[in-house]
Amino acid sequence: MNQPRAKIVIIGGGPGGYEAALVAAQLGAQVTVVERDGLGGACVLSDCVPSKTLIATAGLMAALDGSAGLGIRLDAGTGRAAVDAPRLYSRVRALAAAQSADVASRLAAEGIEVLAGTGRLIGPRTVAVGDREISADVVLVAVGAQPRILPGAVPDGDRILTCRQLYDLGELPSELVVVGSGVTGAEFAGAYQALGSQVTLVSSRDRVLPQEDADAAVVVEEVFRRRGMAVLGRSRATEVKRTAGGVAVSLADGRTVHGSHCLLTVGMVPGTGGLGLERAGITLDGGGFVPVDRVSRTSAPGVYAAGDCTGVMMLASVAAMQGRIAMWHALGEAVQPLRLSHVAATIFTEPEIATVGITQQAVAAGQADALVVKLPLATNARAKMQGFRDGFIKLFARRGSGMVLGGVVVAPRASELILGVSLAVEQLLTVDQMAHTFAVYPSLSGSLTEAARKLMRPAADA
Repeated sequence: MNQPRAKIVIIGGGPGGYEAALVAAQLGAQVTVVERDGLGGACVLSDCVPSKTLIATAGLMAALDGSAGLGIRLDAGTGRAAVDAPRLYSRVRALAAAQSADVASRLAAEGIEVLAGTGRLIGPRTVAVGDREISADVVLVAVGAQPRILPGAVPDGDRILTCRQLYDLGELPSELVVVGSGVTGAEFAGAYQALGSQVTLVSSRDRVLPQEDADAAVVVEEVFRRRGMAVLGRSRATEVKRTAGGVAVSLADGRTVHGSHCLLTVGMVPGTGGLGLERAGITLDGGGFVPVDRVSRTSAPGVYAAGDCTGVMMLASVAAMQGRIAMWHALGEAVQPLRLSHVAATIFTEPEIATVGITQQAVAAGQADALVVKLPLATNARAKMQGFRDGFIKLFARRGSGMVLGGVVVAPRASELILGVSLAVEQLLTVDQMAHTFAVYPSLSGSLTEAARKLMRPAADA
């Protein structure tokens, strides 16, 4: 006799939701996905996909800006290429829509039901969508997060903007003030400077990217300044107002910064309000996030959560893995709990910063007994050929065994280069094993094996 199919309801169609849906369908479950804004969620429609599309164009502009040294001659009048802003924004929106359509096609091919609307928990395992009530064996909450709003700096979608409102502009901001120097702020500040805007980056901390590897942050800030960006450190914004010609950003020290537009990048808040989570027995923390364990379980039996609403490393890759793990666990599959120490992450500045494993801060604090080597990118033959001078490769290895514990890559396409370090961390490889691996010559990845060779130690020193 056939057993009844497990019923899964997923609230949220972003990476945490749709990847979970695909796993559950593969395992034979009956799956319903509830999504309010469109499949792919904010990640595909207004965050990751559109921002990285815009940044890809900015990267080409940055490369062209330095192309004279490579023997390329541009327009004799300006010496620079120009951005067609309407076409750029149209391409960004079109690619986001196409990616959302691809997600919809994948779900449809697996027989997954998709409901447009807002899902609310009206019981421990009952979800309401409009007038419809759906009972489930398992519920996954994957409702994401939205930009935090500062008192006195309310976005209007015209001059005062969040990162999700940039793509409806008719032109590039001539003078963009970016408030916040974390990952999102740094990415957009660098991108718009490369696209031709004059950017002022307002940072409340001593340096940009205060939570990242200090050596990497220094490189990016130096590049920002060299390319003409005004970086205001230790400068906290208190208010943003519209003016006749743009915006005025008031700082805590009494200064005022003027621009044509202001982009607010001051963190994210979870989208958990009004969903009935507490009524269903789900505990929220003080910030409104849903605490979960390493297999994505919430405090309510049969209810899991994934993605930015959990506050666990706000990365699409982490959200997707949380969602997959939730379904594997809920449906009785063998599953390895989430290991945050193995998550590779990238900041899409120019150059990019990619990291995995332990950090320099952990080594300095004595939390890991590790050897460290740092190689400047400027000594790499391929980097010289392509005109890359900013960046480095940093590798951490356990003292004695030589096991690779992590690394930092600051380079163009660091998001691709980090895979070699990530594989070493995941598979418990040693620097000796990395050093004995062939790397193409000339290649940027050759610096990874060179760093490993520098960390090799004779047996007597092990």
